[in-house]
Formats: sequence, C-alpha cells, structure tokens
Amino acid sequence: MRTEARIDLGAIRANVTALADRAAGGAGVMAVVKADGYGHGAIPCARAALAGGATWLAVAAADEAAELRAAGIHAPILVMGALSPTELGVALDADADVVAWDEAFVAAVATHGGGSVHVKLDTGMGRLGTRDAATATRVAQAAEATDGVFLAGAMTHFATADERGDSFFGQQLERFAAWALPLKAAHPSIILHAANSAAALRDHAAHFAMVRAGVALYGLDPFGEDAAARELEPALELCSYVAAVKPIAPGESTGYGRRFVARAPTHTATVPIGYGDGVRRALTNNLDVLVRGARRPLVGTVSMDNITLDVGRPPAAAVGEPAVLIGAQGDERISAEEIAARLQTINYEVTCGLLPRVPRLHHHDGEPA
Repeated sequence: MRTEARIDLGAIRANVTALADRAAGGAGVMAVVKADGYGHGAIPCARAALAGGATWLAVAAADEAAELRAAGIHAPILVMGALSPTELGVALDADADVVAWDEAFVAAVATHGGGSVHVKLDTGMGRLGTRDAATATRVAQAAEATDGVFLAGAMTHFATADERGDSFFGQQLERFAAWALPLKAAHPSIILHAANSAAALRDHAAHFAMVRAGVALYGLDPFGEDAAARELEPALELCSYVAAVKPIAPGESTGYGRRFVARAPTHTATVPIGYGDGVRRALTNNLDVLVRGARRPLVGTVSMDNITLDVGRPPAAAVGEPAVLIGAQGDERISAEEIAARLQTINYEVTCGLLPRVPRLHHHDGEPA
C-alpha cells in the first residue's frame, strides 16, 4: 500500500481510562470524535473510547451524530455546533442532544418533536453561546418549561486553557461557576461541563460533572509539547515506503522548482506521499522521515503524490523499505507535535489534515481490529 495511517485503538482506550482516572470527584468523560475523530476515524475511535470508560460522545455536526447512530452506537451524543433548521432535525432524529443559547432555538427543538438541550454560556471564547448570564438562565428556564424539551446540561468552552500561566482561563472558570452552580442548585439533574483536554489536565476545578476530551483522547498533547509527559499514548502512525532510489550528482536537482540542488554526490529516495494525502507543501525542505530507524531529511518540493529524501552515499535506503512520517522506528520517533511546530500550527490540524486517500487501518495493540 502506497501510504496508510495506522490507528491503535488500544491507545485510545488507554488514554480515555487514564483521563477518567484523573478526573476529579468521579467526573465522567465525554469523548469528542468530531472531524472523523480528528482524522483517526470516528466510528472505531468512538467504540474504543466507550470501551475505555467514556460515557458520552461529542461531535460538531448533525451528520456526524447520524453517522454514529447508523453504525449502531447507542451512547449519549452531544452535537456541539451551530445547527440550521434542517440540521437540527437530523440531530434530533439521531437522538442527539443539542446546544442552545437563545429561546427561539428552544422553541425550534419543540417544533421538531422535542429533545434534550445543553445551554451554553460564552465566558470568553467569543463564538457560540450567549455572553449574558441572565439570558442563559432564561434559556434554561424556557427549556425546562417547554413541553417535549429536556434541560440536560450547562456548558462553556475555554479559549486559553492550553496556555499555562495565562490568567484568562481562571476568569472564564469563575464566570462559568458563578452562573452554572446556582443553575445546578435550581435544576439538580443537569450536567455541568466545561473542560476541554487542556483544562482537564490543567485544573481539577474545571472538571465539574464531565470533561470533554478531544485531542488527548488520541494521544496528542493539548499543550503541543510531549504526549508522554502527559502520560498519553499517541494512537496514529503515518507510514509509506521507499518507491525509488537514485544517485544525484552535484548540480542535479529534484522536484518542482528545483528547490533542492545537490552540492555533493548523494542519493535520493522517493516516497509516494504528498499534499494529496495531507503532507503539507509548507514542509518543503522542512521535514524528517524515518528510514532504517534514522532521520532522513526531506529535500525538494512536496508535490501532490511524492516527496524525496536525501539518503546519502552509499544510499541508506532500498526500494520497498518502510518510511515513517509520524510514529516510531527503531529508537527514533517523529510526533505530530514536531510536525506542527515545523508548520507553526497545532498537532490536531496535522491529523485532521490527513485526506481521504490515506486509508485508516485500525488495530488493537497490534492485533487487527
């Protein structure tokens, strides 16, 4: 196979169990499997998360909830994103909970036959939700009073939880607690949830009844540093192989635009993966790939279907040998965090950016799923 992403469902299960074990006061884990499980495959990852102890699933879009239901997954699902009238119907038909921040939306839920809502207070993210606590309380009261609508939860979302030492996180937490705890006292059955992965690892005070684990679920460090330091196990390996090896003389080049011209005799190895698979063109001359357990620099332009590596003289690569872009080989490891740093982005943009041409091969600790 020209390239593949190997997903260890055992790692996902273990990460969820570890997050649940760290949760304060018996808080539950809501596993976020939006964007096709951050590029890892939503359905198998959802099942692995539930096996690891997650009690809820979360997605961003109605169709994502419908896909989980069509796969026979019966756990509670929260659709966290904005919903058009048509999408609202899809979400409710999938028996998913939805997020509300105005009374008109609560009425729309009733019109579609009813369902469960989580009221969102915008404590500082500045996207969805109402900024006004009094309005959020009125929305909750409307949900409680409307036939067919069930007030299931209250929530917020942190903007800077992954920036340790930042004071805005604490301000958001105070705003949410000041609104949500009295609401909980008035409506004891509701679930309070606020913490994303970073907040879950950063501060027990943010855990409330449930934490929404996204990036950490997949063994990615929400602080963009080192998953092992958080006791998380990366689930994804991105692998390809050496398709060709050829000598390059001084002055000869490889790739579009001749962005690599050899200064000394060497060899290049062509690996059949490129931006058509999700390896960003911005990694041109700015990536290492593991071959024979050693780092080999990417040289020349990343094209749609191929990259080239400098493998030295004599060549430290042969046709058919494996090449690892994310994952371990021998004593070396390349992480999604490293690639993100090279791109000046975040690790989950790297995994979400893997395109459909890359098959996802799921396994349990090396055994076929």
